[in-house]
Amino acid sequence: MKIKRIFAPDIRQALRQVRETLGSDAVILSNKKVDGGVELMAAIDYDAAAFADEPPPPAQSVSHKVRPLHQEERPVAPTRERDSKVASVTELKEQVVPKVEWSQDPVLVEMRQEMKALRRMMENELSGLSWREMADHKPENRDLFRKLMELSITPDICCELVELVSDATNADQAWRKALYHLAAKMETVGDDLLEQGGVFALIGPTGVGKTTTVAKLAARFALRHGTHQIALISTDNYRIGAQEQLNTYARILDVPVRTASTREELAVALNGLTGKRLVLIDTAGMSQRDVRLSEQLSMLDVAGQGVRSFLTLSAATDYSSLIQTIGAFGTARPEACILTKVDETGSLGGALSALIHKALPLAFVADGQKVPEDLHLARSHTLVSKAVACSTGEGGYSDEYLALALGGARANAHG
Repeated sequence: MKIKRIFAPDIRQALRQVRETLGSDAVILSNKKVDGGVELMAAIDYDAAAFADEPPPPAQSVSHKVRPLHQEERPVAPTRERDSKVASVTELKEQVVPKVEWSQDPVLVEMRQEMKALRRMMENELSGLSWREMADHKPENRDLFRKLMELSITPDICCELVELVSDATNADQAWRKALYHLAAKMETVGDDLLEQGGVFALIGPTGVGKTTTVAKLAARFALRHGTHQIALISTDNYRIGAQEQLNTYARILDVPVRTASTREELAVALNGLTGKRLVLIDTAGMSQRDVRLSEQLSMLDVAGQGVRSFLTLSAATDYSSLIQTIGAFGTARPEACILTKVDETGSLGGALSALIHKALPLAFVADGQKVPEDLHLARSHTLVSKAVACSTGEGGYSDEYLALALGGARANAHG
Protein backbone atom coordinates (compact mmCIF):
# COMPACT_ATOMS: atom_id res chain seq x y z
CA MET A 1 0.00 0.00 0.00
CA LYS A 2 1.40 3.39 -1.03
CA ILE A 3 0.60 6.36 1.24
CA LYS A 4 1.14 10.00 0.33
CA ARG A 5 0.63 13.25 2.20
CA ILE A 6 -0.94 16.09 0.23
CA PHE A 7 -0.85 19.81 1.10
CA ALA A 8 -3.08 22.35 -0.68
CA PRO A 9 -4.70 25.76 -0.07
CA ASP A 10 -8.22 24.27 -0.08
CA ILE A 11 -9.98 20.93 -0.25
CA ARG A 12 -10.77 21.15 -3.95
CA GLN A 13 -7.13 21.54 -4.94
CA ALA A 14 -6.11 18.83 -2.48
CA LEU A 15 -8.53 16.33 -4.02
CA ARG A 16 -7.32 17.27 -7.50
CA GLN A 17 -3.70 16.59 -6.44
CA VAL A 18 -4.75 13.20 -5.03
CA ARG A 19 -6.34 12.24 -8.34
CA GLU A 20 -3.34 13.46 -10.35
CA THR A 21 -0.77 11.80 -8.09
CA LEU A 22 -2.41 8.52 -7.06
CA GLY A 23 -5.27 8.16 -9.52
CA SER A 24 -9.04 7.90 -9.13
CA ASP A 25 -8.78 4.72 -7.01
CA ALA A 26 -7.03 6.48 -4.16
CA VAL A 27 -8.54 6.34 -0.68
CA ILE A 28 -8.62 9.32 1.71
CA LEU A 29 -7.31 8.14 5.10
CA SER A 30 -7.45 11.41 7.04
CA ASN A 31 -7.77 15.16 6.65
CA LYS A 32 -7.17 18.18 8.82
CA LYS A 33 -6.79 21.91 8.57
CA VAL A 34 -3.25 23.29 8.78
CA ASP A 35 -1.69 26.69 8.44
CA GLY A 36 -2.19 27.82 4.88
CA GLY A 37 -4.73 25.20 3.85
CA VAL A 38 -5.52 21.53 4.38
CA GLU A 39 -3.57 18.28 4.71
CA LEU A 40 -4.81 14.96 3.32
CA MET A 41 -3.43 11.48 3.85
CA ALA A 42 -4.25 9.35 0.80
CA ALA A 43 -3.39 5.77 -0.13
CA ILE A 44 -3.36 3.61 -3.25
CA ASP A 45 -3.44 -0.20 -3.47
CA TYR A 46 -5.54 -0.12 -0.32
CA ASP A 47 -5.72 -3.59 1.23
CA ALA A 48 -9.41 -4.09 1.95
CA ALA A 49 -8.69 -7.62 3.17
CA ALA A 50 -7.10 -6.10 6.24
CA PHE A 51 -10.59 -5.36 7.49
CA ALA A 52 -11.97 -8.84 6.76
CA ASP A 53 -13.42 -10.83 9.61
CA GLU A 54 -10.69 -12.58 11.55
CA PRO A 55 -11.36 -15.86 13.33
CA PRO A 56 -11.59 -15.47 17.08
CA PRO A 57 -8.46 -16.44 18.99
CA PRO A 58 -8.52 -19.92 20.46
CA ALA A 59 -9.83 -20.30 23.94
CA GLN A 60 -7.20 -20.05 26.59
CA SER A 61 -5.92 -23.40 27.71
CA VAL A 62 -5.20 -24.23 31.32
CA SER A 63 -2.01 -26.10 32.01
CA HIS A 64 -1.84 -28.28 35.09
CA LYS A 65 0.43 -31.01 36.24
CA VAL A 66 -0.88 -34.59 36.09
CA ARG A 67 0.72 -37.06 38.46
CA PRO A 68 0.72 -40.64 37.12
CA LEU A 69 -1.45 -42.93 39.12
CA HIS A 70 0.45 -45.93 40.51
CA GLN A 71 -1.17 -49.31 40.51
CA GLU A 72 -1.17 -49.57 44.29
CA GLU A 73 -2.67 -46.09 44.70
CA ARG A 74 -6.39 -45.66 44.71
CA PRO A 75 -8.10 -42.55 43.35
CA VAL A 76 -8.74 -39.91 45.93
CA ALA A 77 -12.44 -39.12 46.41
CA PRO A 78 -13.25 -35.73 44.86
CA THR A 79 -13.63 -32.97 47.39
CA ARG A 80 -15.79 -29.84 47.12
CA GLU A 81 -12.69 -27.75 46.44
CA ARG A 82 -11.58 -30.10 43.67
CA ASP A 83 -15.07 -30.05 42.16
CA SER A 84 -14.97 -26.28 42.15
CA LYS A 85 -11.63 -26.25 40.31
CA VAL A 86 -12.86 -28.75 37.74
CA ALA A 87 -16.00 -26.70 37.18
CA SER A 88 -14.01 -23.50 36.69
CA VAL A 89 -11.73 -25.22 34.17
CA THR A 90 -14.78 -26.49 32.25
CA GLU A 91 -16.37 -23.06 32.20
CA LEU A 92 -13.11 -21.53 30.98
CA LYS A 93 -12.87 -24.05 28.13
CA GLU A 94 -16.48 -23.43 27.13
CA GLN A 95 -16.10 -19.68 27.27
CA VAL A 96 -16.68 -18.05 23.87
CA VAL A 97 -14.56 -15.07 23.01
CA PRO A 98 -17.00 -12.24 22.16
CA LYS A 99 -16.86 -11.10 18.56
CA VAL A 100 -16.00 -7.45 18.05
CA GLU A 101 -18.73 -5.63 16.14
CA TRP A 102 -17.32 -3.67 13.22
CA SER A 103 -19.56 -0.73 14.14
CA GLN A 104 -17.51 -0.46 17.34
CA ASP A 105 -14.12 -1.08 15.79
CA PRO A 106 -11.90 1.88 16.75
CA VAL A 107 -10.29 2.07 13.32
CA LEU A 108 -13.64 2.26 11.52
CA VAL A 109 -15.06 4.68 14.06
CA GLU A 110 -12.09 6.98 13.47
CA MET A 111 -12.47 6.63 9.70
CA ARG A 112 -16.15 7.52 9.88
CA GLN A 113 -15.33 10.61 11.90
CA GLU A 114 -12.68 11.58 9.40
CA MET A 115 -15.11 11.11 6.51
CA LYS A 116 -17.75 13.22 8.27
CA ALA A 117 -15.21 15.96 8.86
CA LEU A 118 -14.13 15.75 5.21
CA ARG A 119 -17.74 15.95 4.08
CA ARG A 120 -18.40 19.00 6.25
CA MET A 121 -15.27 20.63 4.92
CA MET A 122 -16.32 19.97 1.33
CA GLU A 123 -19.85 21.23 1.97
CA ASN A 124 -18.46 24.42 3.50
CA GLU A 125 -16.13 24.92 0.55
CA LEU A 126 -18.91 24.29 -1.97
CA SER A 127 -21.31 26.57 -0.08
CA GLY A 128 -18.75 29.33 -0.08
CA LEU A 129 -18.08 28.75 -3.76
CA SER A 130 -21.82 29.01 -4.60
CA TRP A 131 -22.10 32.21 -2.59
CA ARG A 132 -19.04 33.74 -4.28
CA GLU A 133 -20.23 32.69 -7.73
CA MET A 134 -23.61 34.31 -7.07
CA ALA A 135 -21.84 37.48 -5.94
CA ASP A 136 -19.57 37.54 -9.00
CA HIS A 137 -22.09 36.68 -11.70
CA LYS A 138 -25.45 37.91 -10.27
CA PRO A 139 -24.94 40.16 -7.26
CA GLU A 140 -28.60 41.23 -7.44
CA ASN A 141 -29.62 37.60 -6.80
CA ARG A 142 -27.43 37.49 -3.72
CA ASP A 143 -29.01 40.69 -2.39
CA LEU A 144 -32.47 39.28 -3.07
CA PHE A 145 -31.63 36.03 -1.29
CA ARG A 146 -30.43 38.05 1.71
CA LYS A 147 -33.64 40.13 1.83
CA LEU A 148 -35.84 37.04 1.63
CA MET A 149 -33.86 35.33 4.38
CA GLU A 150 -34.42 38.39 6.58
CA LEU A 151 -38.16 37.58 6.40
CA SER A 152 -37.28 34.26 8.16
CA ILE A 153 -38.38 32.31 5.10
CA THR A 154 -36.63 28.93 4.94
CA PRO A 155 -33.56 28.83 2.65
CA ASP A 156 -35.05 26.34 0.18
CA ILE A 157 -38.06 28.58 -0.50
CA CYS A 158 -35.77 31.62 -0.79
CA CYS A 159 -33.65 29.78 -3.34
CA GLU A 160 -36.73 28.84 -5.37
CA LEU A 161 -37.98 32.43 -5.37
CA VAL A 162 -34.61 33.75 -6.54
CA GLU A 163 -34.63 31.32 -9.45
CA LEU A 164 -38.23 32.25 -10.35
CA VAL A 165 -37.35 35.94 -10.79
CA SER A 166 -34.06 35.47 -12.62
CA ASP A 167 -35.50 37.34 -15.61
CA ALA A 168 -36.18 40.53 -13.62
CA THR A 169 -34.59 43.68 -15.10
CA ASN A 170 -33.81 45.42 -11.78
CA ALA A 171 -33.68 44.78 -8.04
CA ASP A 172 -37.02 46.42 -7.27
CA GLN A 173 -38.83 44.34 -9.88
CA ALA A 174 -37.15 41.18 -8.64
CA TRP A 175 -38.25 41.92 -5.05
CA ARG A 176 -41.88 42.57 -6.04
CA LYS A 177 -42.02 39.47 -8.23
CA ALA A 178 -40.47 37.34 -5.49
CA LEU A 179 -43.15 38.47 -3.02
CA TYR A 180 -45.82 37.74 -5.62
CA HIS A 181 -44.53 34.19 -6.10
CA LEU A 182 -44.30 33.74 -2.33
CA ALA A 183 -47.98 34.66 -1.97
CA ALA A 184 -48.85 32.35 -4.86
CA LYS A 185 -47.27 29.42 -3.03
CA MET A 186 -49.80 29.82 -0.20
CA GLU A 187 -53.26 28.31 -0.53
CA THR A 188 -56.31 30.02 0.95
CA VAL A 189 -59.87 28.73 1.11
CA GLY A 190 -61.89 31.92 1.56
CA ASP A 191 -65.15 32.12 3.51
CA ASP A 192 -66.99 29.33 1.68
CA LEU A 193 -66.14 26.60 4.20
CA LEU A 194 -67.82 28.45 7.05
CA GLU A 195 -70.65 29.93 4.99
CA GLN A 196 -71.80 26.47 3.92
CA GLY A 197 -72.34 25.56 7.55
CA GLY A 198 -71.85 22.20 9.20
CA VAL A 199 -70.02 20.93 12.28
CA PHE A 200 -66.52 22.32 12.77
CA ALA A 201 -64.03 21.49 15.54
CA LEU A 202 -61.13 23.79 16.33
CA ILE A 203 -58.09 21.70 17.22
CA GLY A 204 -54.57 22.71 18.09
CA PRO A 205 -51.96 22.97 20.86
CA THR A 206 -52.35 24.82 24.12
CA GLY A 207 -52.33 28.59 24.26
CA VAL A 208 -53.10 29.36 20.62
CA GLY A 209 -56.47 31.01 21.37
CA LYS A 210 -58.97 28.38 20.23
CA THR A 211 -61.79 29.49 22.58
CA THR A 212 -61.50 33.13 21.57
CA THR A 213 -61.38 32.11 17.91
CA VAL A 214 -64.55 30.04 18.37
CA ALA A 215 -66.27 33.15 19.73
CA LYS A 216 -65.01 35.24 16.80
CA LEU A 217 -66.28 32.72 14.25
CA ALA A 218 -69.64 32.47 16.04
CA ALA A 219 -70.04 36.25 16.16
CA ARG A 220 -69.05 36.57 12.51
CA PHE A 221 -71.65 33.98 11.50
CA ALA A 222 -74.35 35.43 13.81
CA LEU A 223 -73.99 38.90 12.29
CA ARG A 224 -74.90 37.45 8.88
CA HIS A 225 -77.39 34.71 9.67
CA GLY A 226 -78.70 35.40 13.17
CA THR A 227 -78.01 33.74 16.50
CA HIS A 228 -80.72 31.09 16.11
CA GLN A 229 -78.63 29.32 13.42
CA ILE A 230 -75.59 28.59 15.58
CA ALA A 231 -74.61 26.54 18.65
CA LEU A 232 -71.40 25.86 20.58
CA ILE A 233 -69.96 22.70 22.21
CA SER A 234 -67.03 22.47 24.62
CA THR A 235 -64.98 19.29 25.06
CA ASP A 236 -62.23 20.99 27.10
CA ASN A 237 -62.22 19.33 30.52
CA TYR A 238 -58.50 19.90 31.14
CA ARG A 239 -58.01 23.65 31.33
CA ILE A 240 -59.43 25.36 34.40
CA GLY A 241 -62.11 27.85 33.46
CA ALA A 242 -62.23 26.86 29.78
CA GLN A 243 -65.94 25.99 29.78
CA GLU A 244 -66.78 29.09 31.84
CA GLN A 245 -65.04 31.25 29.24
CA LEU A 246 -67.05 29.68 26.42
CA ASN A 247 -70.26 30.01 28.46
CA THR A 248 -69.55 33.71 28.86
CA TYR A 249 -69.18 34.15 25.11
CA ALA A 250 -72.37 32.11 24.57
CA ARG A 251 -74.36 34.37 26.89
CA ILE A 252 -73.07 37.49 25.17
CA LEU A 253 -73.95 36.09 21.73
CA ASP A 254 -77.19 34.55 23.00
CA VAL A 255 -76.44 31.13 21.52
CA PRO A 256 -76.84 27.68 23.14
CA VAL A 257 -73.77 25.86 24.47
CA ARG A 258 -73.29 22.19 25.38
CA THR A 259 -70.48 20.23 27.06
CA ALA A 260 -69.18 16.76 26.20
CA SER A 261 -66.49 14.68 27.86
CA THR A 262 -66.70 11.50 25.78
CA ARG A 263 -67.49 10.48 22.24
CA GLU A 264 -70.92 9.26 23.33
CA GLU A 265 -71.73 12.57 25.02
CA LEU A 266 -70.56 14.43 21.92
CA ALA A 267 -72.84 12.30 19.74
CA VAL A 268 -75.79 13.06 22.03
CA ALA A 269 -75.02 16.79 21.97
CA LEU A 270 -74.77 16.85 18.18
CA ASN A 271 -78.00 14.91 17.78
CA GLY A 272 -79.74 17.53 19.90
CA LEU A 273 -78.43 20.33 17.67
CA THR A 274 -79.35 18.93 14.27
CA GLY A 275 -81.49 21.97 13.52
CA LYS A 276 -78.55 24.36 13.74
CA ARG A 277 -76.86 25.49 10.56
CA LEU A 278 -73.43 25.86 12.21
CA VAL A 279 -72.04 24.03 15.24
CA LEU A 280 -68.58 24.98 16.54
CA ILE A 281 -66.68 22.62 18.87
CA ASP A 282 -64.02 24.00 21.21
CA THR A 283 -61.55 21.18 21.95
CA ALA A 284 -58.92 20.79 24.65
CA GLY A 285 -55.52 22.19 23.79
CA MET A 286 -52.72 19.65 23.94
CA SER A 287 -49.06 19.59 23.07
CA GLN A 288 -48.06 17.70 19.94
CA ARG A 289 -46.04 15.41 22.24
CA ASP A 290 -48.92 14.66 24.65
CA VAL A 291 -49.66 10.93 24.78
CA ARG A 292 -53.36 11.73 25.16
CA LEU A 293 -53.53 13.63 21.88
CA SER A 294 -54.65 10.68 19.75
CA GLU A 295 -57.38 9.90 22.28
CA GLN A 296 -58.71 13.46 22.11
CA LEU A 297 -58.64 13.53 18.31
CA SER A 298 -60.40 10.18 18.09
CA MET A 299 -63.24 11.65 20.15
CA LEU A 300 -64.18 13.81 17.14
CA ASP A 301 -64.71 10.71 14.99
CA VAL A 302 -68.44 10.54 15.67
CA ALA A 303 -70.15 8.24 13.21
CA GLY A 304 -72.59 9.94 10.87
CA GLN A 305 -72.00 13.46 12.19
CA GLY A 306 -69.43 14.63 9.62
CA VAL A 307 -67.27 16.62 12.03
CA ARG A 308 -64.74 18.73 10.13
CA SER A 309 -61.73 20.38 11.70
CA PHE A 310 -59.75 23.62 11.57
CA LEU A 311 -56.17 23.48 12.88
CA THR A 312 -55.46 26.56 14.99
CA LEU A 313 -51.83 27.67 15.03
CA SER A 314 -50.01 30.60 16.60
CA ALA A 315 -47.93 32.77 14.31
CA ALA A 316 -45.56 33.36 17.24
CA THR A 317 -44.46 29.70 17.18
CA ASP A 318 -41.12 28.84 15.55
CA TYR A 319 -40.94 26.95 12.26
CA SER A 320 -39.78 23.57 13.56
CA SER A 321 -42.51 23.46 16.24
CA LEU A 322 -45.15 24.35 13.65
CA ILE A 323 -43.98 21.51 11.43
CA GLN A 324 -44.19 19.07 14.35
CA THR A 325 -47.64 20.35 15.34
CA ILE A 326 -49.07 20.07 11.83
CA GLY A 327 -47.75 16.53 11.60
CA ALA A 328 -49.12 15.52 15.02
CA PHE A 329 -52.60 16.89 14.36
CA GLY A 330 -52.64 15.54 10.81
CA THR A 331 -54.52 12.43 11.95
CA ALA A 332 -57.62 14.62 12.34
CA ARG A 333 -57.31 15.60 8.64
CA PRO A 334 -57.82 19.37 9.11
CA GLU A 335 -59.38 21.03 6.09
CA ALA A 336 -57.71 24.37 6.73
CA CYS A 337 -55.74 26.39 9.23
CA ILE A 338 -56.51 29.45 11.34
CA LEU A 339 -53.41 31.52 12.12
CA THR A 340 -53.69 33.43 15.41
CA LYS A 341 -51.55 35.97 17.28
CA VAL A 342 -50.31 37.59 14.09
CA ASP A 343 -50.05 40.82 16.07
CA GLU A 344 -47.73 39.22 18.67
CA THR A 345 -45.03 37.81 16.43
CA GLY A 346 -41.85 39.52 15.30
CA SER A 347 -41.61 37.40 12.16
CA LEU A 348 -44.17 35.65 9.97
CA GLY A 349 -41.67 33.85 7.75
CA GLY A 350 -41.61 30.66 9.83
CA ALA A 351 -45.41 30.33 9.76
CA LEU A 352 -45.59 30.99 6.02
CA SER A 353 -42.84 28.46 5.33
CA ALA A 354 -44.54 25.79 7.45
CA LEU A 355 -47.89 26.24 5.67
CA ILE A 356 -46.18 26.09 2.27
CA HIS A 357 -44.12 22.99 3.09
CA LYS A 358 -47.12 21.14 4.55
CA ALA A 359 -49.51 22.38 1.81
CA LEU A 360 -52.02 23.38 4.50
CA PRO A 361 -54.66 25.86 3.27
CA LEU A 362 -55.24 29.01 5.33
CA ALA A 363 -58.80 30.08 6.14
CA PHE A 364 -58.64 32.90 8.72
CA VAL A 365 -56.11 35.18 10.38
CA ALA A 366 -56.51 36.58 13.90
CA ASP A 367 -54.55 39.62 15.03
CA GLY A 368 -56.07 40.67 18.35
CA GLN A 369 -58.54 39.88 21.15
CA LYS A 370 -61.55 41.85 19.91
CA VAL A 371 -64.59 39.76 19.00
CA PRO A 372 -65.23 39.59 16.08
CA GLU A 373 -63.23 42.55 14.69
CA ASP A 374 -59.84 40.89 14.95
CA LEU A 375 -60.69 37.92 12.74
CA HIS A 376 -60.10 38.28 9.00
CA LEU A 377 -60.40 36.14 5.91
CA ALA A 378 -57.02 34.84 4.84
CA ARG A 379 -55.50 36.78 1.97
CA SER A 380 -52.06 35.51 0.97
CA HIS A 381 -50.87 38.86 -0.42
CA THR A 382 -51.99 40.67 2.74
CA LEU A 383 -50.14 38.15 4.91
CA VAL A 384 -46.96 38.51 2.85
CA SER A 385 -47.21 42.30 3.23
CA LYS A 386 -47.47 41.81 7.00
CA ALA A 387 -44.40 39.59 6.89
CA VAL A 388 -42.46 42.35 5.14
CA ALA A 389 -43.73 44.93 7.65
CA CYS A 390 -42.58 42.72 10.55
CA SER A 391 -39.04 42.53 9.16
CA THR A 392 -36.93 45.44 10.37
CA GLY A 393 -33.89 44.52 8.29
CA GLU A 394 -31.66 45.10 11.31
CA GLY A 395 -29.12 42.57 12.50
CA GLY A 396 -29.11 40.59 9.28
CA TYR A 397 -27.38 37.28 8.70
CA SER A 398 -23.64 37.09 8.10
CA ASP A 399 -22.21 36.08 4.74
CA GLU A 400 -20.95 32.83 6.24
CA TYR A 401 -24.42 31.85 7.46
CA LEU A 402 -26.06 32.82 4.17
CA ALA A 403 -23.45 30.83 2.23
CA LEU A 404 -24.19 27.72 4.31
CA ALA A 405 -27.95 28.26 3.94
CA LEU A 406 -27.65 28.62 0.17
CA GLY A 407 -25.42 25.56 -0.10
CA GLY A 408 -27.77 23.48 2.03
CA ALA A 409 -30.81 24.56 0.03
CA ARG A 410 -29.17 23.65 -3.27
CA ALA A 411 -27.90 20.33 -1.88
CA ASN A 412 -31.40 19.40 -0.73
CA ALA A 413 -32.86 20.42 -4.06
CA HIS A 414 -30.49 18.10 -5.92
CA GLY A 415 -30.27 15.35 -3.35
